[in-house]
Parts: sequence; structure tokens; C-alpha cells
Amino acid sequence: MCLVAFAVGASEHWPLVIAANRDEFLERPTLPLARWKTGAGQEIISGRDLRAGGTWMGITPGGRIAFLTNVRQAQPEAALRSRGELVTRWLEGSGDAVDFVAALERQGAAFGGFNLVLGDMQRNAWTWVTNKHNGAQAAPVLHAQDLAPGLYGLSNAALDTPWPKTTELKRALATAMQTDDGPEELQKLLWTALGNRQRALLAELPHTGVPPELEEALSSAFVEVPERAYGTRCSTVLLATATAKAWNIELEERSYGRDGPTPTTHREQFSWSP
Repeated sequence: MCLVAFAVGASEHWPLVIAANRDEFLERPTLPLARWKTGAGQEIISGRDLRAGGTWMGITPGGRIAFLTNVRQAQPEAALRSRGELVTRWLEGSGDAVDFVAALERQGAAFGGFNLVLGDMQRNAWTWVTNKHNGAQAAPVLHAQDLAPGLYGLSNAALDTPWPKTTELKRALATAMQTDDGPEELQKLLWTALGNRQRALLAELPHTGVPPELEEALSSAFVEVPERAYGTRCSTVLLATATAKAWNIELEERSYGRDGPTPTTHREQFSWSP
């Protein structure tokens, strides 16, 4: 993904809310949100990257969840392995984030720059992991940070870096979670925010080393760069509603292609018991 706002433990009624956009080249083969099983037999609910394998965001019925973004660089390094592997690796596992990061330490240089958020609803634990902490350009050293209950934003820089589109999506999420009109209104507000095509002012743009015209094109929540055949491929809203006995989790993904602005919608629902 390239933009995500998420709230963990910030509301008793809505213990988990995620709103995210995935930007990618239009020709990259992708499967939409669905239930599937890995070679090890783990059921995962996610979309899938058919070129390199893995996914950008996924969840299991047992309450493990992960999502990632890349870290924007003017000259990205050639990577030996796909970042999407990190998500499926976490979802297939059963250990905690400490063990996961320790195992990953030996392989951090094999992946391009990434931000990875690991969630374990059973342990009530959330962790942000990156191999580009503070824009490090030297040999990657993993940085892991436990996340307290709250609302966070992530794009192609460090967690909560105040890029305009990240700040705006966080604001939209905070506003949506204050609504008293039920989950449908909350989701509606998030879909509107994810579809925002307004670009940032030149003075507000980050400086990541890419050409200014590309920086501007990437500054909207919903990205359209037709001259590069690149843009927002899908938007996802995940909403967990808490009851006395379980969380009811609903995911909706809207996938976009080359054939026009009308998305294809895919939904999955399940209950998770603490």
C-alpha cells in the first residue's frame, strides 16, 4: 500500500478501523480480496500479487493482521525478495513481533525499503517495523516500535510523517469515528477520503528525491499518473465492531483498472472471539 490510516484500540465500539489505498503499476497482475490458503494451509483474507507473490495487506480468522508500504527513494535499491512476502510470513506464523523481527534481522537487506505494521489481536499487540528508520541509506538495521492504542497514519515515509495526504486521511478517520450514525456512515466518510484526488500545494510537498512533477502527482490520496500507467489500484476499508462476545470484522475492497472509474467491489466478513 501507499497510504493508510488506522485506529487500534481507540474506540470501545470500533476497536480496529483501517482505511488504505494501494498504488501500483496498472499492468501488475493482481488478484482481488478473497479467502485463500498458503502452501502451509493457513487461511488468509487478502488480495494477492501474482508477479512476486505475497500481499500488501492481509488478515487471518485467528486474528493476525499485517500491512505494509514501501519507502520512497529517488533511486530504489534492487531487492532480492518481495516486500509482500513479509505480510504472508507474519500471517503464517504464531510467534510474537519480537521473535518475528529477530528472525528478520538477518534478511533486512534482502528487501527494498519498507514500513510493516504487525497486528496480533489475540495478544492485543501492534508493532511498526521499518528497515529505513530516519531515512537510513546505509546497510539496513531494523527498527521496531510497539504501538499504543491510538490513531496512526502511514505513507511512503516513517510512521506519522506529516505528509499532506497522510494528515488529511488521519483527520478523516478521526472525524468518521466520532459519527453517531452507525457503521455505514463511518465507511462512507472513509471511502470519500480515500477517493480524494486533490493534490497538495507545491509548498507542502515532501522532498524525497523524485522529480517535482511526480512528487505532486503522488500527493493526492487517490493517485492517477496515466503517463506512467500508474495509480491507485485498490482501496480498502476494514471495520471491526465490538460486541460483548466477539468482534465482527468486515472488509471491503474496491479495485480499479484501466477500463474506467467504476470499481469492482469485493467483501469478506467474519467474527473473531477474544
